[in-house]
Amino acid sequence: MSAPTITETATETITPPRTRWAAIIWGLLFAAVAGTALWVLSDTERREAVADGMLGLTPATVVTIVLLSVGVLLLVSGAAGLVRREQRKLAESATATHPEASVPLAE
Repeated sequence: MSAPTITETATETITPPRTRWAAIIWGLLFAAVAGTALWVLSDTERREAVADGMLGLTPATVVTIVLLSVGVLLLVSGAAGLVRREQRKLAESATATHPEASVPLAE
């Protein structure tokens, strides 16, 4: 058996864990969808109202709802991307201001 030796990795700085904002944003969206679904399904009158409304949809209304849903998904994706970009800017400015602290704040 060999004795443990000190290597260069012992002098590296420890980076803090990154906040995964995209997961938080998407999680909030899915929680809102799930909460709405539970609210609708928890009452018989609301279920019947939704069923009646869905049976009365026209093809143009279905296309509109699909397009709006895609738009919401794009909006949430864009918001997550903007948050990530701001985190990267913050991390770059922190390392440029303090080069000795090469700790990425976000990635």
